[in-house]
Amino acid sequence: MSGIISENKNNAALILDEVRENIRKIVEQVIRPNADRIDRNKEFPSENIAALAKEGFNGILLPEKLGGWGLNYSAFGIAVQEIAKACPSTALIYTMHVEAARTIYAHGNEEQWERWLKPVRSGKFGTTSTSEGATGGHYWYNLSEAARKDNGYIINSQKSFTTSSGFADFYVFQTKTPNAKSPDDITYFIVDGHQEGIEPGEWSAMGVRGNHSSSLRLRDVYVDEKDRLGEEGEGKEIVQNGIAYLIGLGATWTGTAIGILDETLAYAKRKVHQDVNKALSDYQIIRSQLAKAKILTAGLQAWQKDLALQLDEWLESGEKYAPEELKSSLLEFKVLASDAANEIAQIGLDVSGGFGYREGTLERLYRDARAGIAMGPSNHIAREMIGKKLVGITDDLWN
Repeated sequence: MSGIISENKNNAALILDEVRENIRKIVEQVIRPNADRIDRNKEFPSENIAALAKEGFNGILLPEKLGGWGLNYSAFGIAVQEIAKACPSTALIYTMHVEAARTIYAHGNEEQWERWLKPVRSGKFGTTSTSEGATGGHYWYNLSEAARKDNGYIINSQKSFTTSSGFADFYVFQTKTPNAKSPDDITYFIVDGHQEGIEPGEWSAMGVRGNHSSSLRLRDVYVDEKDRLGEEGEGKEIVQNGIAYLIGLGATWTGTAIGILDETLAYAKRKVHQDVNKALSDYQIIRSQLAKAKILTAGLQAWQKDLALQLDEWLESGEKYAPEELKSSLLEFKVLASDAANEIAQIGLDVSGGFGYREGTLERLYRDARAGIAMGPSNHIAREMIGKKLVGITDDLWN
């Protein structure tokens, strides 16, 4: 696909069509056939991630000089949405990998790009690790603190939820600066995922069972100074500007919603009540529920497209920080998309009755959708952040 992109750099619409066509092939050939097994066995979808890497999708936002495609958030959102229709677990893993790689590219140096980002093309992947159990959904607030040692740092930290915990090749890791002067005095590091002292927890969850978003414990893990992202104390800026991944989360739950609607619609068309010779789709009340789900998904897709275009404009502008209005809109999109996915999941079970309730694709996607409400920033916390901004209350995350 990289050749197609190179040939059509000046035709954005054609590139997006190619992205959609190619990701759908991977979904149908690899990701969808694996989805139910991954859920049943709580299996990390290594084959799915390898397939995405093989076709170049893991470097979708990275520049060509690092083996990436140099594409934009519109392309990224399309990829996530298509993956999530079949396997939300894989979509979340992919989203957090792209965010980790983007963070290193945005805040790292060329030497770090060479060591951590170039190998992405050959299959290496990463994730972010931020939240701590003691501060709950306030993932930006850390109690753990790095300590200086020799020409680097020692990290002891217990993270509560880290996507791809125990499987990632590298973690973009957040903790307080040594001898931190305030709660917002934080620093980011790139941590090699294969060194001693890294202990992933067990992942046993109601839904998204494949994303292994378990705890992550670092015991006396040494990080060389060369793997610090930016200067000490610059982590606050990374947190405040790390909002682009929200387009990935919103796209995940939008794709999940579409996947649920597709499954529900197919069942409604094929299920026939033989006593009255009517398919489920022949009942007005069923069609009304299906229409409601379709309207919700159409609205989400339109909003995702608009937000992705705004992110693309920001990316092209070269400005360091995204506009505040765009940050707020992305937060709102994440909330609406996850809420809508759950509403459509309920419609799916109502329409399909006992068929949807038993173990299977609809039941799996219903459970997966629940994760969107709690995933950071949780919808409750996000609404409070949105509400404060609406009424003019200054929202300092660390005070």
